[in-house]
Amino acid sequence: MTTHVQHVRSLYKVILRLHRGLPLEMQVLGDNYVKSEFKLHKKCTNEEAMVFMHQWTDYAVTIANQLGVKGPNTGKGQLGRQMNMKELDWFSEEQVLQLHELMKAAKNEPDGSKIS
Repeated sequence: MTTHVQHVRSLYKVILRLHRGLPLEMQVLGDNYVKSEFKLHKKCTNEEAMVFMHQWTDYAVTIANQLGVKGPNTGKGQLGRQMNMKELDWFSEEQVLQLHELMKAAKNEPDGSKIS
């Protein structure tokens, strides 16, 4: 029987392995985000952990389907998906801002700050 910690580590490693199939820029961005999120949730409540693990498991399944884990060119060809309003309602204001910054980084949009 696997412990919760083993399950979390396993999911974490699976996600990082799946990211190897992404374009390099997306892999770096995704890896950094995953590492940050897993680190931030080390001391979450049991309820938060259940939601967290469910959402990241869904993400891993989605990425696996999109990349085609059964071999080259077996995926669906499109990476990512649009979030619906119900999903966005789950996020705090800070998380929505973080998601927006992540979207801008993924699209290589400037952050609006100027370097003097």
